[in-house]
Amino acid sequence: MKQELRKIATFVETTYREGGKAAAEPVTTVVVAAVIRNPWAGLGFVENLRPEILRLAPELGALMTQRLVDVMPGDRVQAYGKAAVVGTHGEIEHASAIIHTLRFGNLFRSAVSGTAFLPFTNTRVGPGALVSVPMIHKSETGKRSHFITATFQMTDAPAADEILLAIGAADGGRVHPRIADRFQDMEEMANDAAATA
Repeated sequence: MKQELRKIATFVETTYREGGKAAAEPVTTVVVAAVIRNPWAGLGFVENLRPEILRLAPELGALMTQRLVDVMPGDRVQAYGKAAVVGTHGEIEHASAIIHTLRFGNLFRSAVSGTAFLPFTNTRVGPGALVSVPMIHKSETGKRSHFITATFQMTDAPAADEILLAIGAADGGRVHPRIADRFQDMEEMANDAAATA
């Protein structure tokens, strides 16, 4: 992987106030982003992506996860997600290939004791584009307070022949959540249906 990895960066943001009101508890988000050479760029259409997935995904997953938990230990993590963006000489499938394998995601999930799927974005962009990392609660998928998004940019990435990968985590949800969760909606809707039946 060393020949593919160009750079790795960590972005940390803590929110103390939202909507003019102080947070009961500040919320910190951490994103770890890695930029690699796209191993399929310039090869035309490659039918079998698996050999490079097996070679790159586990090592990248381990490296990025370790960087993240060095900043935010797994027991602090409440929400998580991932993203991959490919440069203009690649396919969106190339970005997807690295992050959409258990050999990548399970390393992150295990390190933070998560059970939910990792929400994601996978797109094709040019250098400096704003990248979004959507997150959900690591074990309660209907907990809308933890439907949050971290954003970041790397001014020189991804180059046309690169892939930018990211994982994100937060130690809380939105600072002042005031909407019902999915399960409350479902219960209310069931009650409404029963009342009109």
